[in-house]
Amino acid sequence: MCKCAEKEEVQLFHGKILIDADACPVRRLVREQAQKNHIPLIMVADDSHLLEDDYATVITVSQGADAADYKLIELTSPGDLVITQDYGVASMALGKGAAAISNEGLIFTTDNIDQLLFERYLGRRLRETGRKSPKHRPRSSADDQTFLRSLTSILRQDTNPLERKELSNDPTTD
Repeated sequence: MCKCAEKEEVQLFHGKILIDADACPVRRLVREQAQKNHIPLIMVADDSHLLEDDYATVITVSQGADAADYKLIELTSPGDLVITQDYGVASMALGKGAAAISNEGLIFTTDNIDQLLFERYLGRRLRETGRKSPKHRPRSSADDQTFLRSLTSILRQDTNPLERKELSNDPTTD
């Protein structure tokens, strides 16, 4: 009788994960995946957020305009993964050869970042004229599952900076 082994997931990710940790709703989810896969994890926040973690390296910077963002990018290397809601931070991470993903599971790419930055600019201009932005709905478990699918997709990519593959924006494909 043949014993069939379960399909084992192969992790090709070679970098570290960095989280823009100021008000990040997926810190716990990322920490669990990083620890499970033995991936170094760094959380960067300003000193208005008290973070402690027994797995991640927590870096706290003084409050200042974008101080945590600049520190996070300073620590980013080719092949790393940056988790952020900030399109500017995502753009800088991509420029350094890192992957970037939002808290919602959107994988930032060189194909979509310019459009996202432009939409951010338009939204800011609308708010300056007194128009209100749509309200965000509360985060759900479905949002967490979408994020985890995208995170898993990135962790399955070969992020070796010497042999970098283009990341897919579809978390359902292998």
